[in-house]
Amino acid sequence: MKILQKLFRKKVISVSFKNWLPVFFLMLLFSEAAWAQIPTRPINPPARERQTVDPDQEVSSESGGRKKLIDDSTKMVFGPKTTLYFFEKDLKQNRVIKHEVDTVLNNFHYYEPVAKSGWKYQDLGNLGTAAKPIFFQAPKMIGTTSGFNAYDLYYHSPDSLKYFDTKSPYTNMSAFFGGGNRNMLDLTFARNVTSKWNVGFNLNTIKARKTLNPNARDDNAADQTSYSIHTNYKSDNDKYMLLSNFTRMKHTAREQGGIIPPEVDSTSLYYTYEDAKVWLRNSRATDLRQDLHLYQEYELLKGWQVYHVFDKRKQVVSFKTNLNSTDSTFFDLYNPLRFNTRDSTANENHFSEWRNEVGFKGDIGLLYYNAFVKFRTGKMKSPFLGNPNGFDELYIGGALRGDLSEKWRFEAEGEYLLPGAFRIHGLFVSPFLEASYTKSVSKPTSIQEVYRGNHHRWSNRFSNVGVDQIQGVIKLDFPSWTLRPNITLNRVNNYIFFNEFQQATQASGGAFMVIPGLKSSFNLKKKFFWESEIQYTLITGEGADNFRIPELFINSRVFFDSPLFNEKLFVQIGLEGRYRSDNFAEAYSPAIQQFYLQNAFQVLAYPVVDFFLNARINRTRILLRYNHVNSNLLSEPGYFVTPDFTGLKGALDIGISWPLFD
Repeated sequence: MKILQKLFRKKVISVSFKNWLPVFFLMLLFSEAAWAQIPTRPINPPARERQTVDPDQEVSSESGGRKKLIDDSTKMVFGPKTTLYFFEKDLKQNRVIKHEVDTVLNNFHYYEPVAKSGWKYQDLGNLGTAAKPIFFQAPKMIGTTSGFNAYDLYYHSPDSLKYFDTKSPYTNMSAFFGGGNRNMLDLTFARNVTSKWNVGFNLNTIKARKTLNPNARDDNAADQTSYSIHTNYKSDNDKYMLLSNFTRMKHTAREQGGIIPPEVDSTSLYYTYEDAKVWLRNSRATDLRQDLHLYQEYELLKGWQVYHVFDKRKQVVSFKTNLNSTDSTFFDLYNPLRFNTRDSTANENHFSEWRNEVGFKGDIGLLYYNAFVKFRTGKMKSPFLGNPNGFDELYIGGALRGDLSEKWRFEAEGEYLLPGAFRIHGLFVSPFLEASYTKSVSKPTSIQEVYRGNHHRWSNRFSNVGVDQIQGVIKLDFPSWTLRPNITLNRVNNYIFFNEFQQATQASGGAFMVIPGLKSSFNLKKKFFWESEIQYTLITGEGADNFRIPELFINSRVFFDSPLFNEKLFVQIGLEGRYRSDNFAEAYSPAIQQFYLQNAFQVLAYPVVDFFLNARINRTRILLRYNHVNSNLLSEPGYFVTPDFTGLKGALDIGISWPLFD
């Protein structure tokens, strides 16, 4: 082992970044004794790089206030200040912002994806179940996509990955144990092979037992295993930069179809949870995704780069059920047709695409510019589809940004898909106001155009979907108050949705949405806090009924946040509540894995209150949250999030996040 250390330090052994994958696995096999950490001195970032500072980090400082990475014994002090990460989107826009790894307490108890979204997703009442946004979202992809988005919320896509710049091996282990065996595990590892080459991996799992009528401890509603391997490399002369990753997710859901309504079975009752009667026991859905992604850029002249982006993506979505079992009762009622087989359903759709984008970018003074051409090709295959539904798409586009100062900037970007589809987006940011405008014309998804399943089939020639969106935020800051009045205006034409018969349909009329809102934060002596968010939604137009958005949406919380015991312990403790007004929320169809309109089940308004405690000792964070503390205290003993799917009853969640920096 010592010989290997000397060889690496003397650079007798050299490693090519082209063969980084074998080296990566070798690093996992060898212990720290076999890998000598190559010491690197912190350097000032280039002009186009910025480093964020976490105000809650405990960092030793010199008398002059300068932060130290080296202690009095000249030994490197590894920690959040020496373990930074950045995102590809920032690198592509020539504004690399290097963030310190997160050790803050705020929102740490929001460990599950729906909570992280600010409770702005509708799921099936359990971790890992199918989910959709509550509010309309303007599309960012104007070309063809699969349309199978029920598990997007749980996918760690390539554009969300963190690339690390570390001075030491970094490991973060996070484990969350939810009441009713709703568990998550997140593992992150990163290290530098050289001062300009970093590698790492992420591992994420979800195992959530059914909250409705589980048969056994391991009778799970959702199982997921996902991982990603990533690397970033910069040449010695800083002219060439490479980012690459491989991501894979397999998400399995054991569909239940919801609670059998009492009007169908008089012995079935709502709010009985483990004793509830459900429709399905022999039905399973799977969403398998794989992405190979590469980004590279080269600086031809100072301030002028060329770049290339490559993606190879695959998504395989399947649904299987035994129609000779009791599950057939559900399909006889809601999906009686049998197009392929009578005794079973085996729907499978295979979507694949290749993407290549080349362009140039650069800076002229305070201005950033970008121009590109992009080509996408792909297809959707299915055993009963016959010929694959393929597409070839050519885009041209560009971007412009002006960083007038740290608080003033503007951005503009656009792309055109030949022929007929496009997207333009503009953003203005100032200390007092943020405003944006988005206009897009996007293509229908693949499943909306052509589908051949056992219970549904259609062939459509839909028009492109048109969207205009205006968003604005006013920033008002006072000594103890922070107010953010905001408004969103949406106009949607040719909207495509799934109707009451679970068929893809295009609206004949448009819809106009006015969504004013307010975010506020009040603090008393910077120890007691009250934070709230409220949104009101008004929808008009011929197509208004195609959008099922609660008229009133409220999140609010009060908490105490302060260090204790001479700043040895940091604590955040409080209560939070959320509320949605009555609405006919969309129902979920497991056969096509889509949410669809319904007019029979009204999801009633109900305030949900949770208790939470976040704490940090050194860099280790722990959480304790009790969900739905007001269970059985109101006129209704519980609440629904989706027709026939109840939300959580009272349950205790605990979690821990433990970072290691050497």
